[in-house]
Amino acid sequence: MPTKTLQIPTTDGQADAFAAFPDHGERHPGVLMYADGFGIRPVLREMARELAGHGYYVLVPNLFYRHGPAPLIELPEHIGEEVRPAVMAQLMPLIEAHTADRVLSDADAYLRFLTTQPEVGAGPVAVTGYCIGGLLAMRTAAAHPGQVAAVAGFHGPVGADGPDLLSKLTAQVHLGHAETDMTPEALGELNQALDAAGVDYTSEIYPGSVHGFTMSDTDAFNPSARQRHWDRLLPLLDLTLGGN
Repeated sequence: MPTKTLQIPTTDGQADAFAAFPDHGERHPGVLMYADGFGIRPVLREMARELAGHGYYVLVPNLFYRHGPAPLIELPEHIGEEVRPAVMAQLMPLIEAHTADRVLSDADAYLRFLTTQPEVGAGPVAVTGYCIGGLLAMRTAAAHPGQVAAVAGFHGPVGADGPDLLSKLTAQVHLGHAETDMTPEALGELNQALDAAGVDYTSEIYPGSVHGFTMSDTDAFNPSARQRHWDRLLPLLDLTLGGN
């Protein structure tokens, strides 16, 4: 599976990124993948390669490039609960500095870059994200209604921006929530808001999951929940982008 290390021009400098894509010498639908707060690391590269194997060009930017290239902090091979507080203490200032204005400015740059790569075909793209990346994915889709055909967010604060964001969505949506992130009552309220906004969506709590369930380098990892995430994401992309 070919991969590339890339530099994406933005209004605030160069965002380092990597891409994975099929080795067919053809053009493929583009997918922008937002990492969780821990950022680009082996597990994200693995997930991007797995998605690329289904016929997509997958671009994963370093969200916090303004503070330096990834990895910004030293991460252990396994981010267990004993080290998580110290890691989060280093990351939270970066997450808090990543304002909505920065998110939207970067989204413009990422999509412009993605759609002009020689391996990416013409047509709409998809955006997916994990943890805080799920919220970024939703903001990106809402800001680019004619360009983003599908958006998916997993174990993230995807409803944080409220009805204003949802009303701008034209993409098909899948949201996969952790049991520890979303009560059934809160899920009902979010889904009611999606209904009111006229969004074409699926939104569900993944049984037995905790926040971060897709990430195999954390204590939160749940293999069945991560498989469920693929079982939801791949048909969504196939329907909207026509991967193979």
